[in-house]
Amino acid sequence: MKDVGIPGTPDPSDGLDAIRGTSSNSPLGGSADPSHVKFGKFSLLLLAYTVLVVLFGAFVRASLSGDGCGTSWPFCHGSVLPIGAQTKTYIELTHRFTSGLVLFGTIALVVWSFRLFAKGHVIRKASVVALGTTLISSAIGALLVRAEWVVHDKSLGRAISMPIHLVNNFFLLASLALAGYWALGGALPGKNLKSSTARGIKWLAGGYFLLGMTGALSAMGKTAYLTELKAARTFLERITMHVGENAPPLLRGGLTHPILAMGVLALTAWVCYFAKQSLPQSQPVKQWANWVLGIYLFQMAFGVVNLVMSAPVAMQLAHLLLAVISWLALVMLWATVVGIKSEEDLGLLSRGEPVSLKKEDRSFAGMISDYVALTKPRVISLLLFTTLAAMFIAQGGAPNFWLCFWVMIGGYLAAGASNAFNMVIERDLDVAMERTSKRPTLNGHISARQALFFAFGSAIASFVILTFAANLLAAIMALCGLLCYVFVYTLWLKRRTWHNIVIGGAAGAFPPLVGYAAVKAELSPLAWFLFALIFTWTPVHFWALAILIKDDYAKAGVPMLPVVKGDQVTVIQIVLYTIITIVLCMIPLLQSQLGAIYYWGAGLLNLGLLVQSLMLFKKVERPQAKKLFKYSMAYLALIFVVIAVDRVVPLG
Repeated sequence: MKDVGIPGTPDPSDGLDAIRGTSSNSPLGGSADPSHVKFGKFSLLLLAYTVLVVLFGAFVRASLSGDGCGTSWPFCHGSVLPIGAQTKTYIELTHRFTSGLVLFGTIALVVWSFRLFAKGHVIRKASVVALGTTLISSAIGALLVRAEWVVHDKSLGRAISMPIHLVNNFFLLASLALAGYWALGGALPGKNLKSSTARGIKWLAGGYFLLGMTGALSAMGKTAYLTELKAARTFLERITMHVGENAPPLLRGGLTHPILAMGVLALTAWVCYFAKQSLPQSQPVKQWANWVLGIYLFQMAFGVVNLVMSAPVAMQLAHLLLAVISWLALVMLWATVVGIKSEEDLGLLSRGEPVSLKKEDRSFAGMISDYVALTKPRVISLLLFTTLAAMFIAQGGAPNFWLCFWVMIGGYLAAGASNAFNMVIERDLDVAMERTSKRPTLNGHISARQALFFAFGSAIASFVILTFAANLLAAIMALCGLLCYVFVYTLWLKRRTWHNIVIGGAAGAFPPLVGYAAVKAELSPLAWFLFALIFTWTPVHFWALAILIKDDYAKAGVPMLPVVKGDQVTVIQIVLYTIITIVLCMIPLLQSQLGAIYYWGAGLLNLGLLVQSLMLFKKVERPQAKKLFKYSMAYLALIFVVIAVDRVVPLG
C-alpha cells in the first residue's frame, strides 16, 4: 500500500501546487498522482450520479409510486422482474436498481481508498462514511416499503423516517464531494478545523439539516393530502388548508419549512459575512461564501414560486436539486476554510502576496451572543410569557402546539427588533449609564448599521411569520407594540417627560393582544382587560426599578420620575397605580368573565402587591424597592397563570 499520508521533503513550489491541485506530494494534501486523480474523478462522477438517484427517489414519492412493488423488498411483488406490471411498479423497480448501483459504487470507493491512501487518511474516512450512509439509506427505504409508509400514508413512523432519510443523504453527498475534492488536490483539514469560522459553518449546517427535515415533512404532507390539495381551487384555499382551524397537523407543521427558511437565511448571511471578515485574504473563501448566499437566495425565491404554484412535481424536483446544490456549496466553503493552515497558504491564495493570518476579534459564538444581547432576552421573557398565557386564556385550554411555537418566534422577533432599534437610538444615553455601557452597539462588536439591518430584518420576519402562522390581526398587534415602543416611548417621550413610562409603557401591553388574536382572530373585552392590566401595572413595576437606578438616569439626563420629583413622590405614584390595578382587576368579576379561581388567586396577589407598595411608602429605601420590583414581576406572571387556569378549569 502506498503511503501518501506522510509528506516528504517539500519543494518550495509545493504549497502553490497544492492550491492548484498539481503537486506530487504536498503538505497541504494535494496530489497529481494519476491514480489519485482517477479516484477523485470517480468520486465526483459517483456524486453526480447519486444526486440523480436522490432526485429520482423524490419523483417516486411525488408520483405516488412508492407502493409499486407492494410490501416486497428487495424483490418486487415476490419476483426479481415482474412482467406486465403497472407503470408505478417499473418506476419503483428502477429506483431500487439505480440505488443498488450507488451501493456498489461506494463499496468500490472504499476498496479503492484503502489501496491508495494510508491508514487514518481523511479520504479513507470520507469513503467509509459514503458507504455507511448508503447502507442506512437502503435500510430506510426498505423500512418505508415493508411498513407501508408510502403514497398517502400519514403515520408518525413515516414522518420520522423521511427527515432522517434526507439528512442521511446530505451526509452521503458531502462525503462523496469531499473525497473527490481532497483526492484532486484540495487542501486537507488543518489547524483551522477548530476555528470559529469552521464552527460557524457547522452551526449553519445544522440549520440546513433542520430546514431539510421540515422540507421532507412538507413534501410528505403534499403527498399524503394530494387529493385534498388538488381539490382546492384557489391559492387562498390552499393556504387555509395549512393554517386554518381545521388544518391537519402534518400540513400545519409543513408550514414550518418556509418560515424556518427565513431564519436560516439570516444565519447564512451572518456565517458568510463572518467567513469573509475572518479570512479576508482568501479569495476562495470569499467566492464560496458568495456562492452559498447567492444560491440560497435563489432557492428561496424559487420556493416562493413553488408555493404559489402549489408545488407541481417538476418544481418539487427542481427545488430539491437547488437544495442539494446549496448544501454542496456550503460543504465546499467548509472544506476551503478548514484547508487553510498557515500564513503561507493565505499568501499563496492571495496571488502570492505575503500576508498575516488575521486574528479573530470575536468568535462566531460571540457574534451570536452579541446579536442575542441586542434583543434584550431577559426583558422579552416576561412579554412572551404573557403572550403564551393569553393564548391559553383565549383557547380555554391548550392551543395548537405549532401555533404556539410560531407565535413565540414571531413575538420574540418583534420585541427583539424593538429593543435593537432602541439600542441604536439611545447610544448616547447608554454610554453614560453604567448598566448599559457594555451593550454590543457600544463595544464595537455590532455597528449601528448592522443593528438597524438586524432590527428591520427581525421586524419583517416577525410580521410574515405571525401573518402566515397565525393571522393578520396578530401580526398587526405585534407591529403596533413595536411602533409604540420605538416612536412613542423611545423617540417622543423618554427624553421629554416623566410621564414617559405611563404612556409609553403601553408598548409592553401588546403581547397579550398578539397571543389572544393569534387564537381567536379577534379581540374581545377580556383581551383588552389583559392589555389594561399590564398598562396599569407597568408604572408600579418600572418606578420601583427607577428608584434603584436613578443615579444612572440622572447621569444620562433622562427625566425619570425619581430624578425629576424625588423618591417620595415616586412612591406615592406607585401606591396610586397599585390601587388602580387592584380596582381594574375587579372588572372581569363584575362582568362574570372569570370565576372563583381568579377571585381568590387575584385577590391574594393584589393583596401582596398592595402590602409591598405600602411598605415602600412607609420606608423609602433601596432594599424595599428591590423587593417590590421582584414581586411585581412574579405578580404579573402569576396573575396571568391564574386567569388561564380559571378559563381552563372554571369553578363558577
